[in-house]
Amino acid sequence: MEQNGLLMVISGPSGTGKGTLVKHLLKRNNNIQLSVSATTRNPRPGEVDEVNYFFMTKNDFEKKLEHGEFLEHAEVYGNYYGTPKAFVEKQLKKGNNVLLEIDILGAMQIREKFKEAVFLFIIPPSLEELQRRIESRGTETPEQMSKRMNSSLEEIKELKKYDYVILNDEVEKATALIEAIINAELASVERSQHYWLNLFGVRR
Repeated sequence: MEQNGLLMVISGPSGTGKGTLVKHLLKRNNNIQLSVSATTRNPRPGEVDEVNYFFMTKNDFEKKLEHGEFLEHAEVYGNYYGTPKAFVEKQLKKGNNVLLEIDILGAMQIREKFKEAVFLFIIPPSLEELQRRIESRGTETPEQMSKRMNSSLEEIKELKKYDYVILNDEVEKATALIEAIINAELASVERSQHYWLNLFGVRR
């Protein structure tokens, strides 16, 4: 009997380095599984079903939605996106920790449906550094940059809804902090007592 894994939900403004942190965590930990989302959009060249996404028709997605089979979902530019509950639960039962990088609205949907999840909010060292990172992409006009920074500030105000705040000034340090949080959460009595009591044959 294995102890169930942990569902970790990561959010934060664009440019905070969430994707880099996720890649680093996956590289260093073979017991962390990145959540695979479902979508109704068509596959792009090179994308593989059940690896990049679970590709499905709009009708199939809506049926699953009616039956409560998604932890969260959203409609973006006419296509549905969602996190399949069955995939996440299967990985957790196998003892894998599941990582989900998602926006605040999706995270709050999961908060309502999956109380055991742990919510991590990634912040940059400063707004100036955040702006520098976004500008380095060379994809934003001055007007778009202004909107992006205002949006980032509004998102940062929402960090109070999360369990932990991760300062991403150095990738190695931020990754180590997330790993420490994972270990602490898995060792908490509230989360692990059933596993240990069953292991020692103790009746509750």
